[in-house]
Amino acid sequence: MPRSLIDMLWRDHPAAPTRGSRGPQARHSTGDVVRVALALADADGLGAITARSLASALDVSTMSVYTYVNSRDDLLVLMVDQAHAEMERTDWGRLGWQQRVRRLAEQNLALHTQRPWLLDIDDERSALGPGTIAKYDHELAALAPLDLDDVTRDAALGFVLDFARASARARRPGPRAGELAENWPEWSARLQMYLGDTHPLARRVGAAAGAALNGPTSTTHAWDFGLERVLAALADL
Repeated sequence: MPRSLIDMLWRDHPAAPTRGSRGPQARHSTGDVVRVALALADADGLGAITARSLASALDVSTMSVYTYVNSRDDLLVLMVDQAHAEMERTDWGRLGWQQRVRRLAEQNLALHTQRPWLLDIDDERSALGPGTIAKYDHELAALAPLDLDDVTRDAALGFVLDFARASARARRPGPRAGELAENWPEWSARLQMYLGDTHPLARRVGAAAGAALNGPTSTTHAWDFGLERVLAALADL
């Protein structure tokens, strides 16, 4: 019988139900499968998470892999929760609220930059795990100096996290990003020739931005600009 996802997420809690002692002992634990899956995803993305690859890494049969984690979807939730549990936790200490929000945003940007596969998982059930709840509790504490009511504090945290996640997604290089960067000086000049006076705003603003950023976009400039807007919005509260 499949185990409850809640029980798997909270498997290390003292109140978690223990598995029966009858029958042969399992060679591995749910935690073992999660750790192997994290290593595979960190190295090669979510596409590397297959029953065959997990079985090979664990030295078990392919058919037995999901006896430890129910299904691939449940495994992905467990992976998200473990990634959240392993995140850096800043000691907010005496930091002012703007420093806290900056650090909070930067740490979430780093999480999704270092583990970009997290951006490909959208499963609300990950909110149920101990790692995610500990992350949520810690990050809510960062907003304490703003003295917000509980509902507003929750929304403010979601606002910051959504910005960091969207920024991480924007930083994922597309398949032709290197080609665009390499050819930007030549291509931008040729593009100006073709634009002429047809799209005056696009020509003027695009040329100014391209010259300032040395390319069509700059993730660093977008991050700095966006984070300042986030701080200004929170200041209004």
